[in-house]
Amino acid sequence: MLIRLPQLLTFLIIALSAIGISLLYSAADGVLVRWWYKQLILFCIFIPIAFGISKLRVITLYNFAYPIYFISCLLLIGVEVLGYSAMGATRWLEIARFRFQPSELCKISIILMLARYFHDCRLKEVCEWKHLILPAIGTLFPALLIIKQPDLGTGILVLASAATVFFVSGINVNKVIVTLFFVVISCPIAWNFLHDYQKQRITIFLNPNADPLGSGYNIIQSQIAIGSGGFLGVGFLKGTQTHLDFLPEHQTDFIFALLGEEFGFTGCIIVITIFCLLLACITSASIKCRSVFLKLICQGVASNLFFHFFINIAMVVGLMPVVGIPLPFISYGGSIMASTLISMGLVMNAYENKDSRF
Repeated sequence: MLIRLPQLLTFLIIALSAIGISLLYSAADGVLVRWWYKQLILFCIFIPIAFGISKLRVITLYNFAYPIYFISCLLLIGVEVLGYSAMGATRWLEIARFRFQPSELCKISIILMLARYFHDCRLKEVCEWKHLILPAIGTLFPALLIIKQPDLGTGILVLASAATVFFVSGINVNKVIVTLFFVVISCPIAWNFLHDYQKQRITIFLNPNADPLGSGYNIIQSQIAIGSGGFLGVGFLKGTQTHLDFLPEHQTDFIFALLGEEFGFTGCIIVITIFCLLLACITSASIKCRSVFLKLICQGVASNLFFHFFINIAMVVGLMPVVGIPLPFISYGGSIMASTLISMGLVMNAYENKDSRF
């Protein structure tokens, strides 16, 4: 008997989350009350929510797409006014001692908003510029608020995921080329709006050894950790770069370096393979869906996960500048765990309603 896609998806989600919790246990030196324990609790809270979302009627998701988008925009505006600051950035809201990042909700809400908009459009309308203005503004407004926090990495990721939804909705290829052209020529202008530390990260990416004890420190230590892991790794709980605190942020943005050090090339390949299988499952669900709304949700979720996965690993191994993108299911963080599992619930909902033409 063949395994159904929701069952395989659930297995892959649990496998990645288990790997993440194990790595967080190692990152915390086996201390019970630190990151891994909190991550396990968060997983146990949000996995039932994901299954609950998978059972919702399609019309419910459709009706709530715009309200969820507007709420996420209001929360982003709230960050500007009442936001909690840490490490030079204001990205969090704190309500009743519960702290979360509205930008994580925004990743989902933009996908829902675009999926509903393009579902309501005919293919002929999608090919006309005038019908692309509203969704473009709807994407740029929250993305610019996120970049202003400042959170350049998440802002770029939101734009990239939204661009994928635009493309798969049937937009004319010529319009894609024109848009990419304007993006490229606007890069020198955008450079002037970057913060000094963001410019420094880009220049250090080109030559990390130019400032090995400053801006280049993280990436150099990350490369040392991955390189020292070899083929099989140094062993669980035995990573010196991590446990001697040479590698900063090893529980969040640089957790893949911890994986490479303790489990080596083999461990990295296993995690990459699981991620690829997960993306294949989501793409398969998208192909099976008759509804444009559900199809675009799946494609948006797949692109969001792909860019998270690609940017994080490329950043950790030194192929991209450090932009602060966590690794889904594996990096520590309640907001990223919540948004990722909720998006998985949307995918499972799409598959359960794949025959719906709504």
